[in-house]
Parts: sequence; C-alpha cells; structure tokens
Amino acid sequence: MAQSFDYESAARAPASDEGHTETSPLERLAEIAARTAEESGKFANVDAILRIPVTMQVVLGSATIPVANLMKLGRGAVVPLDHRVGEPVDVVVNGRIVARGEVVVVEEDNSRFGVSLTEIVGPLGQGDS
Repeated sequence: MAQSFDYESAARAPASDEGHTETSPLERLAEIAARTAEESGKFANVDAILRIPVTMQVVLGSATIPVANLMKLGRGAVVPLDHRVGEPVDVVVNGRIVARGEVVVVEEDNSRFGVSLTEIVGPLGQGDS
C-alpha cells in the first residue's frame, strides 16, 4: 500500500529542538524523509541513503542563440539570459528542479556566491513555500 505524505504540513512544521538553530528547508526535508523511512521500516540503514552524493546546480538562466552567433563570441562578450535580476534562480539536483532561491554573497567569504532558498518544489512541480 502506498504511503502519502503531506509536504506542505512538513515544510511548515517547526523544529522540534527548543535550543536548535533554524534549519534550511532541505535539511528539514531530509529529517522528515529519515523519520518517515524509520517509521515505515522500509529502509534498514537510512544513513547510507543520506550519504549518496548528488550533483547540485544553480541555474541563473539560459539563452538560445544560433551557432553562427556562438562562434562570434569572445572574451568580454555578454550573453543575455532569460532570467532577470531579482528573479529566483532554480536549484537543480540530478537534473530535477528541487528548489528556487535568491543569489547571495557568502558572509564568511565575500568572493563567493550562495543561494538562499525561498521555495521547495514539491514532487509534482508545485511550490511549497
């Protein structure tokens, strides 16, 4: 029998530890997945699953240009993307959009960028804020 899961309720659920610092939406989702797996007894070792490496990308935008224009590109060329400044960027894991967020400068190292997640994308493409 298939087990259903209410992603919206889980995303809004507060952290259970009182002194616990606020966790990111993806950390909460991993905790929920671990609890669900443990409760259902379907996975004997959830830790092994949580250690599987995945490829994560942040997509700032895309562009479609003819090959002739591509061949003309050189150092300093600017390629306009379909996303505008201030629009959320897509967070893609193993080829699937899992979240959206805003580009930020990492506080510890001002020479690096990061993404502040603003939305977790549900299993069927719905957004769970």
